Amino acid sequence: MRVLMVAPGTRGDVAPMAGLGSALQGLGYEVAVAANPAYASLVVESGCEFRPLPGDLEGLIRQPAPGAKASSGSMLTFWRKLTEYMDNAATGTLAAAQAGADVILANSVAPYAYDIAEAMGIPAIGAHLQPTEPSAAYPPVLMNSARSLGAWGNKFIGQRAAAGPAPYDAPSARLRKELGLAKQSRATGERRRRKAYASILHGISPSVLPRPADWHEGLVMAGYWWPAVKPEWQPPTDLVDFLSDGPPPVFVGFGSSAHIDAAFVLEATRRAGVRAVVQGVEGVQGVEGAQGAEGVLGDDAIGVGSIPHEWLFPQMAAVVHHAGAGTTAAGFRAGVPAIGVPVYTDQPLWASRIASLGVGPQPVPYKKLTPERLGDAIAETVGTASYAQRAAKIAAAIATEDGTVPVVEALRNLPSKY
Repeated sequence: MRVLMVAPGTRGDVAPMAGLGSALQGLGYEVAVAANPAYASLVVESGCEFRPLPGDLEGLIRQPAPGAKASSGSMLTFWRKLTEYMDNAATGTLAAAQAGADVILANSVAPYAYDIAEAMGIPAIGAHLQPTEPSAAYPPVLMNSARSLGAWGNKFIGQRAAAGPAPYDAPSARLRKELGLAKQSRATGERRRRKAYASILHGISPSVLPRPADWHEGLVMAGYWWPAVKPEWQPPTDLVDFLSDGPPPVFVGFGSSAHIDAAFVLEATRRAGVRAVVQGVEGVQGVEGAQGAEGVLGDDAIGVGSIPHEWLFPQMAAVVHHAGAGTTAAGFRAGVPAIGVPVYTDQPLWASRIASLGVGPQPVPYKKLTPERLGDAIAETVGTASYAQRAAKIAAAIATEDGTVPVVEALRNLPSKY
């Protein structure tokens, strides 16, 4: 069976799908992953075929470093650019599907994949990293907030948000017209699939977010999909030396969500009295002893590029991150305390789960981040034994889960006409 995974988005959207694809390849499936060109090597190294989706979402959505002035562009301009990105992704998805597919697995920002599957007469299954279904159990992820509106409010506002305008509406409508399909809005298609109990697989651990009682039977909490491991990968020597030269440090990194400034972060970690591993530093001006954007940032810190979280995080005293779905999952898996610094969309939800599960303190919203607030949060986290204890318990529960199994079951249970 030829499986096409459609993953427009950043590295955090692509890596779990490529990891799942690698696992499926090992079970005899032929897997292709459609993603932005920046992630071609990630896909290929996972053993999957890469099919390009034009664009660079990371460059579009990445926020300035904390304390830096934001872009003066208007929300209308951002919406236009995001719609253009989605339009190009829709065109790329069509080409990727036409290159060969028996089934499409589409992430939450690729609803046009359902239209393409309909035109080609093949099935499409949702493969989401976020709980987008309206539910009483959580507020809508599009609200950029984890503040509960109450059971009724969460469900009602979630339904209204799902029916509201989205940047992929126009691309979906264009594709349906070009493919000769009946006119149907994206929101109408989603309501129709919901009434039909259509399958959506969620790469989320039920130990982190229990399956809501009001989900219909087609919604599956599969468990996490882990990025593929490269057996030949070796850590940088300077990082290994730094880790062995003192107590476990604290990791700080905001992934694709935001730039990071070394001086800002080190003011916070030094306030907390901890050593630091800083990922993705933008510059080192004003940092005593700095030798480069990657490498030594002083006696108590080192800057790093892309390092596998499954190797790095277990060696940390705590992890500070943007609370993206994949990075949060990696923190839980490692069994270390965490501090969520959410930037947008679903990140407030995951940051709130860190606190609710007792794995770390209350989130520090990115827009309100200061060296003082971050430093105090780090000091609290490494000084609270219960956070580490709870983190270890969550990690043990996650270790018993296999997110690949429900995916294989869904593929095997596709209607015989497919």
